[in-house]
Amino acid sequence: MPESIGALALCRLVAKQSPSPIKVFVVAENRLLRETLVRLFRKRSEINIVGDTCCSESSIETIASTNSDLLLLDCFNANAASSDDWLADVQESIPEIKVVLFGMDEDPEIFIQAVRRGIAGFVLKNASATDLLEAVRTVAQGEATCPPKFCKVLFKALAAANDQNKDERIATQFELTQRQRQLMSLVAMGLSNKEIAANLNLSEFTVKNHIYR
Repeated sequence: MPESIGALALCRLVAKQSPSPIKVFVVAENRLLRETLVRLFRKRSEINIVGDTCCSESSIETIASTNSDLLLLDCFNANAASSDDWLADVQESIPEIKVVLFGMDEDPEIFIQAVRRGIAGFVLKNASATDLLEAVRTVAQGEATCPPKFCKVLFKALAAANDQNKDERIATQFELTQRQRQLMSLVAMGLSNKEIAANLNLSEFTVKNHIYR
């Protein structure tokens, strides 16, 4: 009897420690692809397929009703307003849901736009089933994943954004008056202080002060 009680307690402990399956909803335009993915994921005990459909307005309500953890999506087009709007509606209606794009082209611009829209996973069309499964696991754990070749693209985009913000801060900090802008254009033309003073009907002293500022 004590051994049976110990075994039962151990089973309960293991069950308690086992994480809940990841609830995944598949959205793909191709029905055959959806059915293939559903069969693939259902072989995995750590993943629970809670639904699948094509991309439509009514599908958002369906996705929300399943309390999905993760949306696996293949119909994202960064250049299509309808695609953007649909994804924005999903994220507004289900803010806690994580999104993994799959079947994507090797387009750095589309990748950056997807990141800006809050996508946590980006899987290329030539990825394997193992790659896709690993992306789902990674994103479900609160992390992000993308092809290694896009890491440099992401760093460059971040650096460019920082430079732009820096330029905007500098422009605000050193904002020139209209008079100073007029003066700077004349300086760029190579005019002397005396010539600038005559051109703007100012004293040389005032011109020197403007240049100093």
